[in-house]
Amino acid sequence: MPQTLHTPPVSLLPGDGVTFRLIFVVAFLLLFALALMAQVVGLHWREWLPGAEDRASLPGGVRSAVYTFMSYLV
Repeated sequence: MPQTLHTPPVSLLPGDGVTFRLIFVVAFLLLFALALMAQVVGLHWREWLPGAEDRASLPGGVRSAVYTFMSYLV
C-alpha cells in the first residue's frame, strides 16, 4: 500500500485574504491586457497561458491562467 504524505493545513493570517485578492487582481489585469492585445493582433494567446487552453472566453481563460499561476504561490 503506497504511503501518502499528510501535510498540515495552511492557516491564513488575518491579512492573507486581502493579499490573495490583491495578487489575483494584479495578475488578472496584467494577463488580461496581454491576452486582449494578442486577441486584437490575431495571435493564439491561449497557448501561452497554462490552464487557458480549454476555455472559450477571454475572461474565463485568463481567470484559469491566474488560478494556475496562484497555485504555485502556496
